[in-house]
Amino acid sequence: MRQLRAVADTTGANIEMSALSRRILCAMTPLGLVGFWTGLWMGSRRYPTEYDWRYMTISSLLYPDRDPRGFLWAWSGLIVCALGGLCWTAVLFQGNRAKIRRVRAAGIWPLALGYICMISSAVWPGRLLDLPRGHDLLALLAFVGICAGTVHLTYLAVERSLRRRAFTSRMVRLCAGLTAGIVLLPLALEALTQADVSRTFPHLPWVGLEWRARGVPVYLSFAFWEWSTCVMLSAYTMSLSIATMLSPAWRDD
Repeated sequence: MRQLRAVADTTGANIEMSALSRRILCAMTPLGLVGFWTGLWMGSRRYPTEYDWRYMTISSLLYPDRDPRGFLWAWSGLIVCALGGLCWTAVLFQGNRAKIRRVRAAGIWPLALGYICMISSAVWPGRLLDLPRGHDLLALLAFVGICAGTVHLTYLAVERSLRRRAFTSRMVRLCAGLTAGIVLLPLALEALTQADVSRTFPHLPWVGLEWRARGVPVYLSFAFWEWSTCVMLSAYTMSLSIATMLSPAWRDD
């Protein structure tokens, strides 16, 4: 009897440690987001000229020739954020039911690959691998992967929450779709504004302070919507990772 009790106590301790490990891994994502924004802020503070985020893109902070004193801060922010995201995805990959794992995999795999591309874009060895615009390609893949994964996981999380409250299936799908789709709103507005800019200001450079000097409204700037999208993705990622950390429902629902 004592042996059985000892085995039960040991098993309970292992389960508790496992839950603690999951919480720690999920907590790495909010910390990574703090590191991301801190790195970008420090990089902008060390930019050789004035840096106006409304008219200048994030990539301006990542190139050594553009931001020689601050690019390492921006790189570090990206890497810390991606590593925190990978810790969270490691938790999401766990589950008790194969069906649930298959459903979530549609969102988790793009998310994980996006974070891997995010790290790769920050440390892209352009001198060793002569791939034209390799950094830009990896950055694009990172953005698409993280965006797709976040939208999918948000839809599943909202759908699960509403189903427990006895909403109709149509209402559940509608609310989940709208909530998940909000993260894509800056992208849609960005596409619309850029179409207008290419017609109205054909001689302006892609981005830069020239836009501000010409009096171009902020809402027409590509950089403004890029930063807005990052804020939106950060908020959604923070919410999802904290929800995963605080609730064990992801294992069985």
